[in-house]
Amino acid sequence: MRNLDKFYIGGTWVMPQGKDVHHLINPATEEKIAEIPMGNEADVNSAVAAAKAAFDSFSMTSKEERLVLLRRLLELYNAAYDEIADLMVQEMGTTRAFSHAAQAWVGTAHLEAAIEALEHENFEELRGNTLISKEPIGVCALITPWNWPMNQLVVKAAPALAAGCTMVAKPSEYSPLSSLRFAELVAEAGYPAGVYNHVTGAGPVAGEALSRHPDVDMVSITGSTRAGIAVARAAADTVKRVSQELGGKSPNIILRDADLKAAVKAGVDACFINVGQACRSPTRMLVPAERMEEAKAAAKEAAEAHSVGDPMTDVSLGPVVNEIQFGSIQRLIKAGIREGATLVTGGPGRPEGLNRGYYVRPTVFADVTADMTIAREEIFGPVLSIMAYDDEEDAISMANDTVYGLSAYIQTKDLDKARQIARRLRVGSIWINDSEWDARAPFGGFKQSGNGREHGEWGLEDYLEVKSTAGYA
Repeated sequence: MRNLDKFYIGGTWVMPQGKDVHHLINPATEEKIAEIPMGNEADVNSAVAAAKAAFDSFSMTSKEERLVLLRRLLELYNAAYDEIADLMVQEMGTTRAFSHAAQAWVGTAHLEAAIEALEHENFEELRGNTLISKEPIGVCALITPWNWPMNQLVVKAAPALAAGCTMVAKPSEYSPLSSLRFAELVAEAGYPAGVYNHVTGAGPVAGEALSRHPDVDMVSITGSTRAGIAVARAAADTVKRVSQELGGKSPNIILRDADLKAAVKAGVDACFINVGQACRSPTRMLVPAERMEEAKAAAKEAAEAHSVGDPMTDVSLGPVVNEIQFGSIQRLIKAGIREGATLVTGGPGRPEGLNRGYYVRPTVFADVTADMTIAREEIFGPVLSIMAYDDEEDAISMANDTVYGLSAYIQTKDLDKARQIARRLRVGSIWINDSEWDARAPFGGFKQSGNGREHGEWGLEDYLEVKSTAGYA
């Protein structure tokens, strides 16, 4: 990539002011594939200054002007679709099939949703003699993780651009290649200099500098709860808006009337999507106590049907993103064994025949209790915990017994029952009977899973301030 060693600041590709670099490792081979510049406070200051300088003019552009730019960006993104998908295979190990079917597709979906939301948004309303107007919030810092590189970047950048904001994007150094390509597409789309700026860097350095910068009006972060707390603390002194999409430990309630084998298979497959590296993964499967043995057998069969290997080949699971993540997952698998959970399949170490690369054995634990580490901590790998409940009240209590509140899943033939249970779950998103993901439905969490909502019109609203002008009429 021609701009691999540069940042995009003020409409120009510039050399970093710092000298630190990150060695990007292909997780499938453990070989270095690039050196990524790591921005320092000076780089952040330059990017924020460029965004601030561009805000006055870009914030006054018309809805129609912004729609032209967004539609052009969508065209360019779709033209580069295959290239972006292949970059994500290299940088974070997602399988080529999954990257083309999902990882790249969500970028298209979020651009389309932002365009649709902007088309329908009414930025002004006269109530009596008072004008109620919605205006772009200002300079935004977009801090994104490595696990869904295009999903997490575009879900922020597209509505921010639609709203008329300017921004500094700081993608993870563990999946920077596709994000860098996106910055090139923004530049090619014709956005004015300074509207979109791209800097890579470590969270405690570049992320901290962005979060506490007095000229940043909003920080949108997707990441761990630990990272979200750090951003909120750094942002507090300047009372800026902070939107957070953080961790999850999502329950999957399989009710007694469900087809148990089919529901368990669907739950295993959903847990293992993106090698389990998804904040909304249904990692806690709740089954009727008397059917635990059936659930074990069904889960074992479903998990062992997943093939693991080179993500460029026809396998269902590639490696996890890096050595740090691999080590964390191994620690938690060993904790499950040590604390007495039943290891149904999988376990520590790499799958047989794979001696290189950050590959994890698809793992299922059963007889997991609420006090176990694997029932409490976000594992972020292909590891499922099956827990037994006595009745529906017990299942609801268990589902809510977590500091997280991002997502939940319900499997049943009784839709009315599912609706009743959904009302009582303290989460931001619920999927009943394997319903499809929707880029236009709001997404975000309760409790320590964050605040604010992304996707579609809710994402657009997140980047707007409301103003009232009395005596306007």
